[in-house]
Amino acid sequence: MAKPVLVIGNKNYSSWSLRPWLALRVAGVDFEEQRIPLYQEGSREAILRHSPAGKVPVLHHGDVTVWESLAICEYAAEVLAPGAGLWPEDPAARAHARAISAEMHAGFVPLRSALPMNLRAEGARVPLPPEVRADVARVVAIWEDCRARFGASGPFLFGRFTIADAMYAPVVTRFHSYGVELPAVARAYADAVRALPAMQEWTAAGVAEWERMPETDAIALSASARS
Repeated sequence: MAKPVLVIGNKNYSSWSLRPWLALRVAGVDFEEQRIPLYQEGSREAILRHSPAGKVPVLHHGDVTVWESLAICEYAAEVLAPGAGLWPEDPAARAHARAISAEMHAGFVPLRSALPMNLRAEGARVPLPPEVRADVARVVAIWEDCRARFGASGPFLFGRFTIADAMYAPVVTRFHSYGVELPAVARAYADAVRALPAMQEWTAAGVAEWERMPETDAIALSASARS
């Protein structure tokens, strides 16, 4: 079968693109990357040629098309890299990993809105309203609980890297970009994610992109002005 093709958006801004890209890269999947800059003239039309949903990421693998981040990760775990351990082996740990991945997939709207992914925003300091602080506290609690219960064999949520880590990787970048203070366990976990060679590759490419999203950049600029 042909090499998988992963269609993504801007690396600087597209949190949903990062998730399956990171999972595929860490799992050692040989795939072709196709980047479509978001919110540019012709962007939507270009994306619609890959998926009627009109959103990225999209995975093409032969006759198979998967157009949603978590579903792409699941497909990778089952088809593209079944031996890579993208889910924990233990059934209880695997169920927990799926639960926290789904929670990230569906929740944390205040955090997403207040702290949009922007790798170039490093050094910005944004005031956190109560609902965002509550989201941060919940993320920290998830990380600390996973590290305590399942993380003895390595630096990630379940020891070795899994899809759960891919799902939370954009939050790691948000906390770093906007200077969110973390307790020791959560900070060590975030540092381990940021130290991944694949994560460093993505970050360097994102920072080097030329496209800009003014509304997203304005959040960091206003934060810098306040400081």
